[in-house]
Amino acid sequence: MFQAFIFMFEGAPAWDRLALQNPGLARVFFLRLVPMMVITAGLEGWGLVHWGKWQPAFHDNRAFSLNHAIAYEIIQSVLNLVMILISAKLLQVMGRTHHCRETYTYLRSLTVVVCSLSPLFLLRLLDVFPAMSPYIPWAIGIVLSIWVLYDGLPRFLLPDPTHAFGLFLSSAFMLLLATCLVRVITAMYLEGNAGFAHSFLGRSIIDLIGN
Repeated sequence: MFQAFIFMFEGAPAWDRLALQNPGLARVFFLRLVPMMVITAGLEGWGLVHWGKWQPAFHDNRAFSLNHAIAYEIIQSVLNLVMILISAKLLQVMGRTHHCRETYTYLRSLTVVVCSLSPLFLLRLLDVFPAMSPYIPWAIGIVLSIWVLYDGLPRFLLPDPTHAFGLFLSSAFMLLLATCLVRVITAMYLEGNAGFAHSFLGRSIIDLIGN
């Protein structure tokens, strides 16, 4: 989680160091992505169980059972993981259309997406508080993520200078839409507007945890 502060406050030098390190897939996945997702999911789940969540649909603060909280965090983590993997692929495709160098690979696009979204995951810690609307941490987090992306994309992906800003705009818009979709789906459940616990997937996860 500390990587979010590094990229937000140090900016370009942090990206330059990362480019020199050229991290491999295992390092990006297990040292950056997985800890970031596990920490936020764990703390948010703890908050749902112990403090609950205000649900405008029922005008009440709902306390979640442990099984329901775990099931929700698993589903949310899977959605976020799929979103990140697909976003990285889309970024790679867009990079090729904007004349990025031949060294531009899926791993490098994945690294950019993971590091750029670190402020978004950091702000998700605010979801621990019962009265916090799910959309406020997302809105602040995606703005900070786009700010981080602005510094990192040209330094790490090395696009043609004449196409760098166009690639940034299309990438920022793509991340905005992708993260918004995940946030809307999860916020519907948190605010009591959808009962995912009664879906086949939700029941299956809850039954598996219960056993």
